[in-house]
This record gives sequence, structure tokens and C-alpha cells, in this order.
Amino acid sequence: MPDAVLALDQGTTGSTALVFTHDGSVLGRAYAEIAQSYPQPGWVEQDPREIWETSQRVMREAIADAGLGPGEVKALGITNQRETTVIWDRATGVPVHPAIVWQSRQSAPQCDALNHAGHAPLLRARTGLVVDPYFSGSKIRWILERYPETVSRARDGALLFGTIDTWLIWQLTGGASHVTDPTNASRTLLYNIHTREWDPVLLETLDIPAAMLPEVRPSAGLFGEACVEPVSGVPITGVAGDQQAALYGQGCWEPGMAKNTYGTGAFLVANLGQQRPDPQGGLLTTIACDRHGQPAYAVEGSVFVAGALIQWFRDELGLLETAAASEAIATEVDSTAGVYIVPAFTGLGAPYWDMHARGAILGLTRGADRRHLVRAALEAIAYQTADVVTAMGADGTVPVHELRVDGGACANDFLMQFQADVLGVTVDRPRVIETTATGAAFLAGLGAGFWSAPDEVAGVRQCERRFEPQLDSGTRASLLAGWKDAVARVRSSS
Repeated sequence: MPDAVLALDQGTTGSTALVFTHDGSVLGRAYAEIAQSYPQPGWVEQDPREIWETSQRVMREAIADAGLGPGEVKALGITNQRETTVIWDRATGVPVHPAIVWQSRQSAPQCDALNHAGHAPLLRARTGLVVDPYFSGSKIRWILERYPETVSRARDGALLFGTIDTWLIWQLTGGASHVTDPTNASRTLLYNIHTREWDPVLLETLDIPAAMLPEVRPSAGLFGEACVEPVSGVPITGVAGDQQAALYGQGCWEPGMAKNTYGTGAFLVANLGQQRPDPQGGLLTTIACDRHGQPAYAVEGSVFVAGALIQWFRDELGLLETAAASEAIATEVDSTAGVYIVPAFTGLGAPYWDMHARGAILGLTRGADRRHLVRAALEAIAYQTADVVTAMGADGTVPVHELRVDGGACANDFLMQFQADVLGVTVDRPRVIETTATGAAFLAGLGAGFWSAPDEVAGVRQCERRFEPQLDSGTRASLLAGWKDAVARVRSSS
């Protein structure tokens, strides 16, 4: 049996483990869902211990599925849901509070306070981000304010903060490594993307103790050695937040190349190389990886609700038996009959950044039925992505001429064709759509010397299908105008 690299992809709704061989083939895989809780409207939380236990289980099952024995896994790469925040006791490993998921809006009061105090320009200039509950810094502040007794312990280093990558590495190494990488650090509102270090001014602004922060190490390099089964003795040599890992796995290594990941949310990221622009229109500057796994810059637009909308149709409304059934149902009608869905369940992300907006279904008539609603839900995902692409091209930062796609929802042919139609550009879907895990595996393999150079992995990505735009410009403009009107109505009512 060949040597292999194991990639752990800990996502919002579940954990996936994939085993990759030297030629990039997937030798084994496993997946398990994780639960989410909603204690109050707009709040989203998870159990960090369940995240760890589920991650252990899928790694064990993927290794077994691949038929690998001791010593045959040469490296472990980790990619994770970004911004999700955990604070735990250094001595016991017990979390202070459930993990606050990136989608959660519970730290909106902390963000309002930062905005009212006039700190938004400072945070934007140093982090490339906007002040929003999405990012980890306000979530840390919320936990510390919720439990006042934790503040002195955090200052003494008795409490640790981490995004999910940090939490998993700490568990994997038995508490020996409290580390993260620049891609995750750049999503906290605490990391200066210009100096590439935790920023004392930002820490003071958010009143967060430096002692609780992890060490930042390059994305392709040694983060520690696992000491627990099923990966005891395996070096952890690649780490990146899920969207930057997907960018890397898609082979978007050159400035101007862009990808969109359709998962719980949708995240469009374009490589900027060493260019550090100040994007307008609600876009973010973030840190990604160059071809060697070293820091590079990227521009990003984050859509909070994509696949989560289809899950809502399935789980809460009961309009779908499976998410995959949405494609066939949507194609039973030739339009939405004027229905638009704005899925602002937890506010609107890029390019609006309206934390107080809430979702709505508009344009309903007596003739609308389940098919029109399902089609409108899929179209909403594409419209939100189109908003981001428009913003990227508006100031000349990154005109998108081709969009590489990945994530579970990109398997939906209707959605991908509609995406190409409303963008007016080609959509390129790869053979292996789990590019988040692929990127983590590539980074780990490079960090461990499993692959000697990026050129070895450059040819692994293969296109499965290209979707060419088929919509005339007049129809495209009319559909987008209807969407803009729907968004404006939702925002005016918030």
C-alpha cells in the first residue's frame, strides 16, 4: 500500500477526512455530521468536544477505508471552518462556553460599540476586515464579558483562545501545541496583515489579553506531532482556513485567479499575490497562500447563507427530502414566477455587511408553488455570488473572467448553469470537488516533503465540466434588477 497524506476538513455542518496518494487520488474517505444549536434568534453554537470526537472518528474511518497500516500516513493537514471561536482551560481542556460559530450574530452589541467608538477605520486598515460579528475578535470579547471571572485568568494565560484549527491541534498534540496559521489569524480582527503579527493596538482596542492567543506559524510547516490515535506519531504539517485551503486546492496560485466554494455559506476568493489593495464595496483583504504555502494576499467576499438555505428547505420546511432533490424540482419550471428569496438568516455578508437584516421571501402570488420556491432558493445562491463578483470588478481590483467552483452544492448542474448565466462568465468545476481537503493535503504534503515542490501537485486538479453562459444580456439584467430590489426591501425593513 502506498504512503499517503491525511486531510481533516472540519466544516460547519460536519467533519470529513480524506486520504490522498502521491498522484492526488483519494484512497479513503469518511464523513460525520455535527450538531448545531440556536439558543436565541441569530445565535449559532456547537460543542467543541463533539467537534473533536467527530474529527477523531472520521480520521480513523478514512484510514481504515484506505486500508493503511501503521507508518503509512506521512503527514496530516487540517482545514477548518474559520472564525468559529473556542476558549478553554489550559489545565483541563474544558471549554468556557460552547463554540460560537462564524455565522452567529450574538456579538453584534460588541460590534456596535466598536463602531460607535469610531474604531472601524483602524480595524479595517490593519486587518483588511470590517467590524462584524462574523469575525473571532468580537466573539472572544462576548465570552469574556459573559463570564467576567475569566478575564484575569485569560490575562494569566490560564485560558486559551483558538479557532477550530487551533482547538484540534491542541487536542491532537495533547496540549503541546497552541498554534494557528496566518490564514486563520487574519480572520480574527486581531492580526495585522501588513506586519503579520498579533497587533498590540488591536488587542487593546478589543480589550483581549495577548496571553490567550496562539503562536502563528506558516501554513506549510510543522505545527506539532500527533500523540493520539488514530494518527499518533504523524506530523501536522499543513493548516489553512477552509476558503484559503480551497483556493490552494483549486490551483489558484497566480494573481487574478478566483474560486467560489458553495458550502453552508458561499465564499469567493481571488488571489492577489503580494499586492495589498484596499478593496471597496464591502470586500475584505485576507491572507492566503502562495504556491509554496507562504503568505500571500487575497480579496474575499463572504456570503453567509448558501447551502444552509437548501438545508432549511429540507429540515425546517420539509419541502425537500434531500438537498440533491432540489435540482430536479427546480428544472420542473422555467422560472421562479417572480419569487425571490433573500436568505439573510444571520444578516447579510459581502458586499452589504448588514448585521441586522433578516431573511424574506418576496414576490409571492397564488400561482407560486413548491417548485418555484426551490428554484428561487437555488437562484438566491447564484445572485449573492454575482453581487460579490460585481463588487470585485467595480473598482478594478479583480475582474473575474472565469470562476472555479467547489463545495457540495457545485454538484448541482442547474445551480452551476444559472451561476454562469447571471455572471456572464465560464464556471469551471473540477473532477474532485472537495478542494478544501485537497488544499490541506497539498500544504501538508509540501510541509512534510511528501511532494518536493508545487510543480508536483500542479497537474493534479482536473476539470470535470465547464458551464458557459447562455442567457442574453437583457434577461440577465432584468433578473439581477429584481434581485437588487428584493435585497433593498429586506435592508429597508431591518
